[in-house]
Amino acid sequence: MTTALETCLQGVSPDVRAILERSLGGGEVSVDDGIALNEARGTDLHALCLAADELRQQQVGDRVTYVVNRNINFTNVCIKNCKFCAFARTVRSEQGYFLPHEEIARRVRQAWEMGATEVCLQAGLSPNLTGDSYIDLCRVVKEAAPEIHIHAFSPEEVKFGASLKRVSYAEYLAELKDAGLGTLPGTSAEVLDDRLRKAISPTRITTSEWLDVITAAHGLGIQTTSTMMFGHVESVEDRMRHLDLLRSVQRQTGGFTEFVPLSFVHEEAPLFATSNVPGVRPGPTGDDVLRLYATARLMLGRDIANLQASWVKEGLRTSQLLLSCGVNDLGGTLMNESISTAAGARHGQLMTPATLRRVIRDAGRVPVERSTTYGVIREFGDTSDQDPAEPLDTIQDPDQVFGSYEALTRDARFHYEPRGLRVVS
Repeated sequence: MTTALETCLQGVSPDVRAILERSLGGGEVSVDDGIALNEARGTDLHALCLAADELRQQQVGDRVTYVVNRNINFTNVCIKNCKFCAFARTVRSEQGYFLPHEEIARRVRQAWEMGATEVCLQAGLSPNLTGDSYIDLCRVVKEAAPEIHIHAFSPEEVKFGASLKRVSYAEYLAELKDAGLGTLPGTSAEVLDDRLRKAISPTRITTSEWLDVITAAHGLGIQTTSTMMFGHVESVEDRMRHLDLLRSVQRQTGGFTEFVPLSFVHEEAPLFATSNVPGVRPGPTGDDVLRLYATARLMLGRDIANLQASWVKEGLRTSQLLLSCGVNDLGGTLMNESISTAAGARHGQLMTPATLRRVIRDAGRVPVERSTTYGVIREFGDTSDQDPAEPLDTIQDPDQVFGSYEALTRDARFHYEPRGLRVVS
């Protein structure tokens, strides 16, 4: 135990101190413990963050990772009506778009030329999709850049594709894997409690269905991320039960690569602006974010070693601060970001590798470019003097180079048209 932590623990409340000492000694943090830690204020909060930082050092060391990737949200047209989503458009919307295969391939090639090792595909559930559409998209990506890793399709999308094809989740995932799928985003989780899900997304995938897709993927050797969206209508107990459920799945399958807390972005979200759901908050407070991340390290770190800060949600300054609260990963460069931006996030759509390395070094850590599954691609030294020149680091205006979400919704070339779309085979 570090001297700073030992000193801080002297002034901590007895209950919090007991939990922290038990965790640092290798004990498990229960749901009730997590609830107690989320009451931490002042010195208790400082001690919680120090304990999370110490566990981070024990579990993953001083490396802080990032991945060079590109998001491709290939359509914003969706049959769902999730109250927290400001990205989706209806089939009648003038702002609906759908990218054809050739445009998706162009974006993949551009990403590869810019140094990306991963492309992330997620989108709305368009009525124009068929059971083969996601499978065909994987083939398009692999033809455009055979070596790029495909990180694609939320459990919601897997459920949608499998239902259209009338096959089981496992059968559908096997076809996706054969077509080139590498890993699955563990999004569409929000909070894994059906009572809450009915309030904020009544037509969304259920908790049991989400778990079925995830465990089917893990059973096929397809690793996934895990996520939680917080700061809306959920309670602290809801959050802790969500973490406990993820821990349980990981102990059964070992298939989660990381945990990514996602702060609710409220500005343009219908859930906050126009819905009649009571008790909606404008996202988490700053201390709430620190508590959640630090508690996640204590609860999950021994089973899910990698804890990712979302710079899109939190901004780069807070993400750097979270490196002292248990975080060891800063996510991806993205190049395009539409979903959080549409909801009101103001932190941009591209984070260059050089910027990420600068922030990591300033925090006293070691920058590492990783693969999607946390393999080391390149480890960097203490200074930028020997860093290679990278194409992404020269980008001054990401919107001009990669295109913005607003421009995409107004581009006549990609305007959504019912049925017969080029993306559907």
